[in-house]
Amino acid sequence: MTGKRLCHAALIALCIATGAWPSWAAGGEVPVISRQISDFRIGSSETKFGSLEFLGGLEMVSSRALFGSLSSIRFRQDQKHFVAVLDTGQWLTGSIERDAKDKLSGLSDVEITPMKNRAGRSLEGKAYMDAEGLAFDGDRILVSFEQLHRVDVYPDPGFADSRAIGTLPLLIPPKFLRDNRGIETITVAPASSPLKGGVVIVSERGLDSDGNRAAAILSGPLKGRFSVARDGSFDVTDGAFLPNGDLLLLERRFNMAEGIGMRLRRIKGADIRPGAVVEGELLLEGNFNSQIDNMEGLDAFQAADGTTHIIMVSDDNHSILQRNLMLEFRLYEEPQLLGSSD
Repeated sequence: MTGKRLCHAALIALCIATGAWPSWAAGGEVPVISRQISDFRIGSSETKFGSLEFLGGLEMVSSRALFGSLSSIRFRQDQKHFVAVLDTGQWLTGSIERDAKDKLSGLSDVEITPMKNRAGRSLEGKAYMDAEGLAFDGDRILVSFEQLHRVDVYPDPGFADSRAIGTLPLLIPPKFLRDNRGIETITVAPASSPLKGGVVIVSERGLDSDGNRAAAILSGPLKGRFSVARDGSFDVTDGAFLPNGDLLLLERRFNMAEGIGMRLRRIKGADIRPGAVVEGELLLEGNFNSQIDNMEGLDAFQAADGTTHIIMVSDDNHSILQRNLMLEFRLYEEPQLLGSSD
């Protein structure tokens, strides 16, 4: 058993010792035990990776079996409180805690609440409530769902207790979104960008007629379809706009033949327009030698010191062999040589 698996097992043992394991009860505060991660590359103290600096991370477990399967996360303006969705059809809210060195140290005030569909029903089954993406859009929260492909609208505040109050047209033909090839990424461009606050969606592995990932701008002056170039066996799992209008895309590889992998790409905001095929710049790549798992969620925000922070989370699929991770990086605008992923 590897060192990180031993640490994971130790965390689980601690949960068993401190609470009933497992418990599917929802409602009320969810206890979360966290272990700090100091190195991104296993066995290396290197922190600089191209234009990114690794700031630290968390491995998280809970005695509540509902905790896990994180698909997307968004932070409020205070950069502390967050809203996340689980692909089991749940809202997860809470706050991050930091230590004296301003590194991630844990989660607090965590709550899990069943999501409701437009009919006001919850826990309808994964085929109906497979939440994959999340975005703040003014006084509403947008959530993308897979299998029964759609983007539902919830009021903000009040989303946790409300049914979905609307659904957005996808613009992407249904034939591109079969099975689990749905909308993993939904994000809103800055109002000052060329997209003028437009809602952008990108499919996980739904391919257009040219073999590229299907994507669309759902609103704004540049409304229309575009594509993200496909490269190898990586799938797009989330995205977030930077303050300058560039788009970050998180990509995940998770299969038996090639093993685990993740990539982070940056696409210039000016390149995103109807009819375009975008590819972007590779910022970061990780594999089994990195502190990664099934990386699914991504957000970016401007910290108090003016720098841009990027936070990623993983989906453990409620498997004892996988981990719930939260990783934090600082983005430097000046490009540097990309570090090796070996």
